[in-house]
Amino acid sequence: MNILLIVIAVIAVILLFTGGFVQTLNFLLWIGLILLVFAVIVFIVRAVSGNRKV
Repeated sequence: MNILLIVIAVIAVILLFTGGFVQTLNFLLWIGLILLVFAVIVFIVRAVSGNRKV
């Protein structure tokens, strides 16, 4: 019975860490997409205006 409790506890800890990592990766994915959109907008503005110093 003690082995079963240990196995359940280990699985619970693994799932807890996995859930945290997935949420963190999801957050970082959204930040990356926002930065990508920002970079594309800056590129388009520079291409249209012809200003290469920005």
